[in-house]
Amino acid sequence: MNHPDRIGVQAREITIMSKERGVYLGLGSNLGSREKNLVLSLDGIKAHPAMKLLKVSSIYETKPWGMENQPWFLNAVCEIETDLKPPDLLKEVKDMELALGRLPGGIRWGPRKIDLDILLYRDLIYHTRDLAIPHPHLTERLFVLVPLVEIAPEMAHPKTGIPFGKYLEQLKTLHPDDVCSLYTRKA
Repeated sequence: MNHPDRIGVQAREITIMSKERGVYLGLGSNLGSREKNLVLSLDGIKAHPAMKLLKVSSIYETKPWGMENQPWFLNAVCEIETDLKPPDLLKEVKDMELALGRLPGGIRWGPRKIDLDILLYRDLIYHTRDLAIPHPHLTERLFVLVPLVEIAPEMAHPKTGIPFGKYLEQLKTLHPDDVCSLYTRKA
């Protein structure tokens, strides 16, 4: 015989377990007030009813990747908890970008007021025409690996099982001139 209180406890446990922790977003900005753009993005995440901000890395200043003739970026990584499935999360972060002034289209890897990328969704491997998780360039980008390893030092790549810290060591060895410096506000 089921006890009514026990059923309620189980329902709450199921609800809590349905939230996904270990969802990591990359944030970047190289146009306008770069730091303010990152802060406004984090504020949008905090205010979103389906997202809970869990951790935020330090902010790093990095040279552009992919297209070098543009202003330097400020980058960070955050961990969120959400019950949104990957396609819905993608829609929400793209809506946030638009709300913060990112223009649709634009040059691939070009300058942008804000860029929000889904880097990881727990250990999920997910691939559609519009979304790939883990992010396909995750292990090639110092500006993602440095802040990710800062807030999740033990995390490993879901496809390879290799810790992201190892990828970071390799990348620093292969590209010793790449710059990813802790950002300090200019007076």
